[in-house]
Amino acid sequence: MKTIQKFNKICKDIKSIKIQGAENIAKAGFNAYKLVPTKKSIKKLISLRATEPMLFNLLKYHNNLSIKELEEKLEQNQDKINKEVFKQIKNNSIIFTHCHSSTVTKAIIYAHKKGKKFEVYNTETRPLFQGRKTYMELKKAGIKTTMFVDSAAQIALTKEQDKEEKTKPANLMLIGADAIQKNGVINKVGSGMFAKIAKQNKIPVYIISDSLKYSKQKIKFEQRSSKEVWNENNIKINIKNPTFELINRKDITRIISELGTLKYNNFVKKVKN
Repeated sequence: MKTIQKFNKICKDIKSIKIQGAENIAKAGFNAYKLVPTKKSIKKLISLRATEPMLFNLLKYHNNLSIKELEEKLEQNQDKINKEVFKQIKNNSIIFTHCHSSTVTKAIIYAHKKGKKFEVYNTETRPLFQGRKTYMELKKAGIKTTMFVDSAAQIALTKEQDKEEKTKPANLMLIGADAIQKNGVINKVGSGMFAKIAKQNKIPVYIISDSLKYSKQKIKFEQRSSKEVWNENNIKINIKNPTFELINRKDITRIISELGTLKYNNFVKKVKN
């Protein structure tokens, strides 16, 4: 395949969410840029998914790195994050997570390999079911995992259940980030609602993210095609399919990044320097 064809194929896969997850998008986009290293390429790549500042930051501040150097940098950051997350997971924890974040699943798998005993609740994450990827990765690693339909998340997070329901509520929420801003974290739609429920039930909410996802830029929330929800050609259907929402900073306990486990204000101050 010719270079320009490879570049266009990566762009198409990012746009269609065949490549998903902020870090995976950033790596793929960086690879595409190295194939066609022009300002025009940068403009096209950062237009594909407006809610992915990690790719923007890599192309703006680190485009002099080789692909190998980038991978080493991200692996080092992930290793630091893994060790910080390990400290927060107590034995017999029940962890709740939403959608799919490679940063989160790697940290959870690391804790499991290091001997922590826990289980995970995750959501299916409609309409594209990204949660299935999370489930399969954790299950493959030997971690006891239960998937909940999205609308049953409150059952996973609270004690308000039928007497016959034997599900114990989660006691720790670990969730990724597509973008971190001064007023809160942008992540898959549902994240803000679930974080609010967690806080109301005194469940700590930790954002697990590389600091490269911080952005001062105003980010437009992506609306995706209604066909992802209901692909019916013969009926006119009015559907809202928002991809992301804001997790209010007041609902977040700490941000865990390669910079450490920090309160929101401290993270923002540190990442600016």
